[in-house]
Amino acid sequence: MAKEKPNMNVVFVGHVDAGKSTTVGRLLFDSGAVSEQEMAKLKQEAEKHGKIGFEFAYVMDQIRESRERGVTIDLAYRKILTNKFQITIIDAPGHKDFVKNMITGASQADAAFLVISAPSGVELQTKEHLWLLRTMGVQNVAVIVNKMDMVEFKEDRFKKVKEEVSQLLGAVGYKLDKVQFIPIAGLKGDNVVKKSANMSWYSGPTVMEQFDLFPMPELPTNLPMRMPVQDVYEITGIGTVPVGKVETGIMKVGQKVKILPGRTGKGVDGEVKTIEMHHEAIPEAVAGDNVGINIRGVGKKDIARGDVICDASAPVPIVEEFTAMITIINHPTVLAKGYTPVFHVHTAQVPCQFVELLEQIDPRTGQVIKEHPDFLKNGDLAKVKIKPQGNLALETQKQNPFMSRFAVRDAGQTVAAGVCIELKAKA
Repeated sequence: MAKEKPNMNVVFVGHVDAGKSTTVGRLLFDSGAVSEQEMAKLKQEAEKHGKIGFEFAYVMDQIRESRERGVTIDLAYRKILTNKFQITIIDAPGHKDFVKNMITGASQADAAFLVISAPSGVELQTKEHLWLLRTMGVQNVAVIVNKMDMVEFKEDRFKKVKEEVSQLLGAVGYKLDKVQFIPIAGLKGDNVVKKSANMSWYSGPTVMEQFDLFPMPELPTNLPMRMPVQDVYEITGIGTVPVGKVETGIMKVGQKVKILPGRTGKGVDGEVKTIEMHHEAIPEAVAGDNVGINIRGVGKKDIARGDVICDASAPVPIVEEFTAMITIINHPTVLAKGYTPVFHVHTAQVPCQFVELLEQIDPRTGQVIKEHPDFLKNGDLAKVKIKPQGNLALETQKQNPFMSRFAVRDAGQTVAAGVCIELKAKA
């Protein structure tokens, strides 16, 4: 089978009521990725639950539930074909408790749509979402201003929201001339796939057209193979199937792999038996592909979410301690030495301790403001030394930028985000 169009992973993020799922559902329906029958069925279901107009949201949400039940491998993701790309849509939950899944989604994305509701504008979490996208290395962002039908399709409201969001984008370090703002009504379908007759004042792309305006993702196929495990399923007739995105390198059937850290921290050895993408067996998967695989010699108890499947000849380091650059996003008081929150790295969650605050740095100039600060507060950028309190697979930004980023969470908030710049591997 000929290789299809290049794959691009696009994540939709935004506040819980901004209408992300509805927008994605509308996109899938209007582009023909979801059939009339499927839509009619969802509409019935929505009405039965007294949720009229929720049928588009159900397109993604039914997937979330069927994923919870582990029915099929790649349902969290929906595929959509544009002129240029095969797009894999990742619908990142906006609800506060779901931020950890959003971090995973963002860390897998090549581009992102930030969905803002026109009536409410910027919400508390908008800034956090942008910091996460930025830290997770998502360079290409477009902003959807949804629910324009609820503000009578007025251009001045769109401009006001655009202004608010632009300030945040600038503060986080996005270049505004590169960010497209798209006014839409997700429920009605205005500017999603079809151009809107209600907003003649807007001449830019629809959401569908915007996909092709994102630059082609550069595939890091030259780096060693790394696949962080997102989920592990037991599938009858196949066995244990770890699922995730190949972050870097190329995975081939027959390849010798090591799963790290594994339960013991020493890793588990295996060999790739089968690779499946979008329900088709393939001989190899490259960086950027979302796949389910079966590994000879590896059972359910050998592998879990957060493990990394690596090329056996170039395994990922398990870290004794590491130095990182971090930005404090949202700490209730101040961050001091000894603090031990949970670090979210690729798909893993490991408690880590701040053992030393090395330098506070001016984010605008990169100059050191203070050596060994006593504490750090919101907005500070700093170089710190960190000690994992468990087994953590991590690489430096120089070795592999895709495996170097992390978010720091505590009590349901993203406290900080950062990147590993030096590390000392466990012996």
